[in-house]
Amino acid sequence: MNEAVVAAGVSKRYGETVAVDDVDLSVADGEVFGLIGPNGAGKTTLVRALTGTTPVDGEITVHGEAPTAVDADRIGLLPQSFSPPARLTARELIDYYGGLYETARDTDEVLSAVGMADAADSWYETLSGGQQRRVCVGIALVNDPDLLFLDEPTTGIDPAGRQSLWSLLEELADGGTTIVLTSHSMTEIQRLADRVGLLQDGRLVAVGTPAELIDSHGGESQLVIDTDQAAAAVDALTDADFAATAGSTEVIVDGVSPIEIGDAVAVLSTAGIEYGSLAWSEPSLDDVYLQLTGETFAAGETFAAGEADSTTVATPPDAPSPTGTDSQQEGAQ
Repeated sequence: MNEAVVAAGVSKRYGETVAVDDVDLSVADGEVFGLIGPNGAGKTTLVRALTGTTPVDGEITVHGEAPTAVDADRIGLLPQSFSPPARLTARELIDYYGGLYETARDTDEVLSAVGMADAADSWYETLSGGQQRRVCVGIALVNDPDLLFLDEPTTGIDPAGRQSLWSLLEELADGGTTIVLTSHSMTEIQRLADRVGLLQDGRLVAVGTPAELIDSHGGESQLVIDTDQAAAAVDALTDADFAATAGSTEVIVDGVSPIEIGDAVAVLSTAGIEYGSLAWSEPSLDDVYLQLTGETFAAGETFAAGEADSTTVATPPDAPSPTGTDSQQEGAQ
């Protein structure tokens, strides 16, 4: 299979700070590659390097060429922070950005694809944050790119809209579009990505399919038992060869398969131990992230607001630039 993106020995320093440290990376044609990592890990700088918007040491090719030499019609870019003209409607924005390319998708088709057909004639500044993000996704798709870079594409979008955009990205991937996706949502990455790379302190510390990473770094499945008899429950389960540990009002049993849950319950019943709820979980990318970085998540599946990386990318000639200059943002990456 041909490679859409290849990076070899890529490094970038800002003064004494090493933002990207000797990264080797390849993304195959038609692959969805998810890039995850803590804030400041180098994700933004690496995306800038891959899109040719910041010089780096090492070698990068995109469709066999230097990033700056690739036909702009083949690339779609969605930065996390992007402010198109506020006094244009969603329709006018898609029309405008589509006009910057030799060929572009039909405006109504794009608006429908991103769920903005009903608000197509509303000014951008009057749209909700989630609706604005959908318009920005549409701008990134308007040239029907072969290779799509997306930085936090579903930030601010409600759950229904997020599911809709995930389906859209899956359709694009099924049609052969190569996608490089950064996200702090492990649910998003686990659903969309064929392979995942985790950056830590500028280094690519793990690469593999979600299943491979979970198998290698995710730990074991767990059964959590709510009981006021935790010590007795641990004794009974341990005697039955379960790996059980006690908390104050719960017991955690590691390495329990779904078919073994009944066996664990039978042990408790035989020992006369009363319990409340049972909760079984299998490892996920959340666990991989926590294991490899030692960081924790804010409530839910994403990091606390304001912690996500911001990405500055090049726009076609004469197009309004994303907010912030390269020099303003580099120090924060």
